[in-house]
Amino acid sequence: MGGSVGEGFVDTARKAWRGVALAMLAVAGVGILIALFAIQDSANARRDEALRLQSHSYDVMILTRSLSSTIAEAEAALGRYVVSGDEQIGRRFTEEWDRARDQIDRLDAITDDNPAQQAPIDRLRAAYEERGRELAVTASSTAYGRDRQAYARFYEAGKSRSLSEIDRDLDTIIESERGLLDKRTQAAVASVHRSTTITTLLSVFGVLVVLGAIVLAWLTLAAMHERANARAEAESERERAKTLEDAVATATAALREQEAKFRQAQKMEAIGQLTGGIAHDFNNMLAVVLGGLELAQRALDGDTAAARRHLDSAAEGADRAAALTRRLLVFSREEALSPEAMVPAEAVAGMSDLLDRTLGDAITVNRSDDGAGWAVHCDRHELENALVNLAVNARDAMEGRGVLTIATRGVSLAAGEVGDCAAGDHVAIAVGDSGCGMAPEILDRVFEPFFTTKPVGRGTGLGLSQTFGFVRQSGGDVAITSTPGAGTTVTLYLPRHLGEPVGKVPAGAAPTESTADGAPLAILLVEDDPRVLAATAAALGELGHRVTTCNDPFLAPALLDRQGPFDLVVSDVLMPGRTGPEMVGDLLLRHPDLAILFVTGYAGDGVAADFGGRPVLRKPFTIAGLAQAIGEAMATARPGTAHAIAAE
Repeated sequence: MGGSVGEGFVDTARKAWRGVALAMLAVAGVGILIALFAIQDSANARRDEALRLQSHSYDVMILTRSLSSTIAEAEAALGRYVVSGDEQIGRRFTEEWDRARDQIDRLDAITDDNPAQQAPIDRLRAAYEERGRELAVTASSTAYGRDRQAYARFYEAGKSRSLSEIDRDLDTIIESERGLLDKRTQAAVASVHRSTTITTLLSVFGVLVVLGAIVLAWLTLAAMHERANARAEAESERERAKTLEDAVATATAALREQEAKFRQAQKMEAIGQLTGGIAHDFNNMLAVVLGGLELAQRALDGDTAAARRHLDSAAEGADRAAALTRRLLVFSREEALSPEAMVPAEAVAGMSDLLDRTLGDAITVNRSDDGAGWAVHCDRHELENALVNLAVNARDAMEGRGVLTIATRGVSLAAGEVGDCAAGDHVAIAVGDSGCGMAPEILDRVFEPFFTTKPVGRGTGLGLSQTFGFVRQSGGDVAITSTPGAGTTVTLYLPRHLGEPVGKVPAGAAPTESTADGAPLAILLVEDDPRVLAATAAALGELGHRVTTCNDPFLAPALLDRQGPFDLVVSDVLMPGRTGPEMVGDLLLRHPDLAILFVTGYAGDGVAADFGGRPVLRKPFTIAGLAQAIGEAMATARPGTAHAIAAE
């Protein structure tokens, strides 16, 4: 009886233990299931987050590469614009450059979650803005027709610090995002490994744990497979991007080759047009010179007044040829202006005879002045050239018969009212004609260098472009209106100058004396061209000086020692075997008190330092100009100092 009670107690205890064990197992099983479900949910969440972060990183890198490509496209468009001057290409540059700014803003927005990216993006934005300003100057130079300056600035922009900074910042952003992507991938892999370990440990508590581990392992393998697929897709995208970059590089190389061919064709066309126009203008001027000289020869024995008149006509033709040469030098070298205070109405009045002779009797010139005596500060010679160019264009538009109007007036402009003119008082010089006028598509191109509507050989295409450049360089702007069949009016706006105007030296003024007391000088003249040597020697003799000539720079030192002393050496610049400055350098070592004068007509002598800061007389020159240059050379000469004036 007692044994039965004891066994029952044991059975009850076992059942209780089993119940407790079962309960514990159930609780453990439930806990394991809960843990498995929690681990699974956590793994899924981390997988989704890892995929999102990877996708985000790829978006950042793709956007960065797209930004680099957009900037490259914009700069390529600017290069084509500088070469062609096509406004549509210029707009393409602006659109691409603005699109790059939008891409920087998007890049900034999608990297807000990563403070480490903000610093390189801020540097990238600053370098982009600086680069934009540099390229804008190049585009502006092209828009204003200053092609040579635009080429130089575009070449300098290619070596700019901002360009290398943009490339460096783009590489920094990509490398930073790539490093962040690697860290995120490693963190995701580590998380998967931890989940797998926990699942393995839980599997020892029972079949449910094992099944849960199997499910979890399957889910983990699926996640890893998805990540592998994502990496494969990303690698495929990188390969496609690389292929696209190679295609862009190939297309760019082909485009550059085509641009070079197009640029060469444009250059040859411009040279042909320029050559024909110059030949036409020079032939006209030479016809005046040769005709005047021949008529003067015929009249020498009879009508001396007629001979003088014909000689004056020949001299005027030669002056116009020299003026054309100076305009070409100004255009090719962007030569600095020599501004002075002057009243435009007085300059127009002083050109009456010149305009009458240039335009002919069939054209009536009407002048009016409402300028109230306002002065401007500009180069008188360039202003007169601009007015002559406009008058000649008007004559051709009227086919040699009509009415030309030149009106000066004072106006007050608001900022931007006329082109780039600043707000304030301006003097407006309007040149209008009653000619054929121009269509809008032609009007848009009239200020382009080498563009002309005249027949082949009738013009250089430089007149209006030079006028535009001169007025802009003087701080003003040009406005042009034209109606087909009703004529054209070109108006020059120059800022008012409040200083006192200077008087123009009369063309027939007496030559300046060579020295303070007018005493004759002993002059050594070195020139390799026999005709120039004879003409210059005759001019010096006409001024009363004693001249010794030398046609070889290597013989000059011995001649100076043998026939000296000399007060002044007048030397050509470019001579066979030895330049004038080289010869003068040797002379001054032995005769440091000599005054030196260089005479030059060479277009490539733009650096004044080549002559040591000494005065320079330009060919062709008049006897009055020669006398003035001699006086300047003698006035600046000091004992023991080298002084020279050069002419080529």
